[in-house]
Amino acid sequence: MEHNFDVEQIKEQEYQEELKQSQNKDFKFSWVSSSRFLFYLVYACLFLFTWGGCYRLYTKHFEKPNVTVQESTLYTPKYK
Repeated sequence: MEHNFDVEQIKEQEYQEELKQSQNKDFKFSWVSSSRFLFYLVYACLFLFTWGGCYRLYTKHFEKPNVTVQESTLYTPKYK
């Protein structure tokens, strides 16, 4: 009977150690690794959105229209 109790106790210890190891690797149980992951995720998203916005502004920038201006309204006006 005593031998059976020792085996159960060893199994329980092994189970607790495996549980602790899996919790250390798990995202929701490890505050340090999850905060580091979220920091890099936010940093990457911010970089990509900024780069994408700049690229979009560069490719679709405002083009000056060719406007005809009356000669009498120029800086040095020309009169008839």
